[in-house]
Amino acid sequence: MATILVNLVLALAWCAVTGSFALLNLLFGFVLGGISLSLIREQVGSVGYFRQLIRAVELSLIFIWELVKSSVNVAWIVLKPSQSLRPAIIAFPIEVETDAEKTLLANLITLTPGTLSMDISDDGKTLFVHCIDAEDPATIIADIKSTFERRIEKVFHP
Repeated sequence: MATILVNLVLALAWCAVTGSFALLNLLFGFVLGGISLSLIREQVGSVGYFRQLIRAVELSLIFIWELVKSSVNVAWIVLKPSQSLRPAIIAFPIEVETDAEKTLLANLITLTPGTLSMDISDDGKTLFVHCIDAEDPATIIADIKSTFERRIEKVFHP
């Protein structure tokens, strides 16, 4: 995580040198800082940083894809209300370990239309998720594990 802070400092230094703190200039500075760090990655110990950064971008893109799919699904439910929905609260077994990973997982689930993270068990091993249509809870659990949880583990544990 220290490498990302160095990358942010390099981006801010770029903005200070160019005299513009616009978002596009900050992003450009971040990319330049990343390229600079990649050139000296063995010396600064940032070999895993770029792999982790790519995995974080991959997680973001998968979240956007899931967001679009879920939005279309919920729009279909709204436009065709004669469907028989089976809302349910599912006990989702959590495999991620840290509080940051659990928080990210819960937020990704909540931000996806049709699902809502409600609570976490006292032992931190189960997340209770409300689904607008839970025809097959095992499929929903497997889908969340394969799309979000596995990739969160890859981002936090390179």
